[in-house]
Amino acid sequence: MNEAPSRSKVRPVREESDVAGEPLVLDSITDLSATTAARIVVCGSHGGVFPGRLAAHRRVAAAIFNDAGLGREGAGIAGLAVLDEAGVPAAAVDHRSARIGDGADALAHGRLSIVNRHGLLAGWEAGMPVGEAVLVAVGWPLEPRDAPPPVAAARTLVASVPVTVWALDSASLATPEDAGCVLATGSHGGLLGGRPESALKGDALAALFNDAGIGLDGAGLGRLDPLAERGIAAATVSAASARIGDGRSTYEDGIVSAVNEVARRFGAARGMTAQDFIRAAATAGARS
Repeated sequence: MNEAPSRSKVRPVREESDVAGEPLVLDSITDLSATTAARIVVCGSHGGVFPGRLAAHRRVAAAIFNDAGLGREGAGIAGLAVLDEAGVPAAAVDHRSARIGDGADALAHGRLSIVNRHGLLAGWEAGMPVGEAVLVAVGWPLEPRDAPPPVAAARTLVASVPVTVWALDSASLATPEDAGCVLATGSHGGLLGGRPESALKGDALAALFNDAGIGLDGAGLGRLDPLAERGIAAATVSAASARIGDGRSTYEDGIVSAVNEVARRFGAARGMTAQDFIRAAATAGARS
């Protein structure tokens, strides 16, 4: 295996650009716009169904995600098969090699752990540094592809008493109107680009995320402390217990793997079910 190329050889492009062959580096696949067709995308998102469908819909040339610890039913890489169906090379980096939610870290330090069939045929392989994979991908011939329809991330009301509880497939669906609600999200618990302000839109009573295997530097738990500073109880559920990218699975199947200080004060603890966490948060909220 060749050594990873230096960062100087592979220039990340974060803004929209027409520069051919340079990777578009995103902390979240939801930042992908309709004008990024035929680009190599390196992103910090998990490789689940929704990210895969979005990348396919935007007709990217190739995509690299985070494997999010693979998780229950392989949900952390399920989007790679979606991209295979669309004829798009795709891969995921080992969550222990790069911080989830940080596209620049994936480019600088990530190593591929899972590669789909089109990626293998084009020359990618497990263990390959992301920088090398990008250089390999630059030489691929690009073929026009039909854009498959997008899949909408779901926002589902799962309880209204004693507090309103929403199951969100993506934390990007949270709004300021969720103040006082509990959000069971399918998103990973990492900060986007390490930015504390990305932890959650609005001030929910409590929020749950997927720990994405926890990963390098504990990145999968990154939202917890910033939310505690905002007075929001937060926890992660184990990636092995609930399907990442599926808010209903967080709510129905999740087993808590970590809690922040606000949650700890009302008795939340590792090992409890997501629904027990929600009940404890609702009781604490009613007292305050």
